[in-house]
Order: sequence, then structure tokens, then C-alpha cells
Amino acid sequence: MNFFILSQSFATMASSISFPFYLLFIKNIGSNFSSFGFAYGLFTLSSALFHRLAGTAADRIGSRYLLIGYAWGMAFTFLLIPEVESIAGVYLMQVVLGFLGAVQKTCEKTMAGEVFQGIKAGRKIGKYHFWTSLFASFAVFATGVLIDFFTISFIFYIGSFLFAGSGITLLFYKPRGRKGHSAKDLAAENG
Repeated sequence: MNFFILSQSFATMASSISFPFYLLFIKNIGSNFSSFGFAYGLFTLSSALFHRLAGTAADRIGSRYLLIGYAWGMAFTFLLIPEVESIAGVYLMQVVLGFLGAVQKTCEKTMAGEVFQGIKAGRKIGKYHFWTSLFASFAVFATGVLIDFFTISFIFYIGSFLFAGSGITLLFYKPRGRKGHSAKDLAAENG
């Protein structure tokens, strides 16, 4: 359970440090702030369109494996973001981020259900949200200080590193008494 919490704390930190500066990043490309609204709309629309696919994939492949793929996908994407030089590139990134966001949102919930099942699940989920939110708040405060010393691109590189850490941490998570998190394994386990 602790590896799952640590992994998602890294992912939450990475996304929390970058979001406040994404608007400045788009402005630096030379576009206006309304482009941010359209870009964010593309993100939410693509995320909505990919949620059903993510849910089906979580049942077939397993939430853990998809979260590892999400973390490494985000790490790679964050390395590319500083290289984007056009608003069309920003829009393409938003579709990719929407897809990865759907994977994360769906699989975090399915894996949390698997990890926190049973008696006192509410307490375990509260602990999970406490730690992920606490790490995110520290990351936002730290980034607010660091942005005076580094470029916006550097913030995305830090985010990439944190997402990679999330993926590495999930490699160490082993479900208790299970072969994996796929529906096939769980069905075989339950008879």
C-alpha cells in the first residue's frame, strides 16, 4: 500500500508543479490566453473520450501496469513540452495529456479500490488523500520559490523526473496474495 501512495504522491507532485506554469508556457509561445481555454477544453474532451477505453484496458491489463505506463508516458511527454513552439503543438499535447489523464484517473480509482478494500477502507483512503495532497502542496510551494531561479522548461523537466519516479515506485508495489491486478487474475483467484 505504501508504494502505491508514494507513487501517486510523485505523480500528484509532478502535475501540481506544472499546471500553474502551463498558462505562462502557452503565453510564451506567443498565443493569447483564450488559447489556454481552448487547449484545456481539448484536454477535457479527449480525456472524456478515452475514459471508457481506459476502463476496459484496466479490466484486461490491470491498473498497476497502466499506471506505470501512464507515469512513463507523462515523464516522456513532459520532456517534450518545452520543445513545443506552436499553438498547434500545444493542442496536440493536450490530446495526449487528455488520454494519459483518463488512464490515470480511471486506474488510480480502480487500483485504490483493490488496495483499500475491506474494513476501514475509508480510513485508508483518507490516509492516501492526505499524503498525496500534502506532497502536492509542498511541490507547489517549492515551485513558487524555484521559478525565480529556473526557467519554465526546467519545471517541466522536474515534473518529468517525478513522473518517472512514480513509475519506478509502482514497479516495487506487489499486491498481497495476488498475481496481478487484471480481471483475468482476479476471476481465476475467485474461482
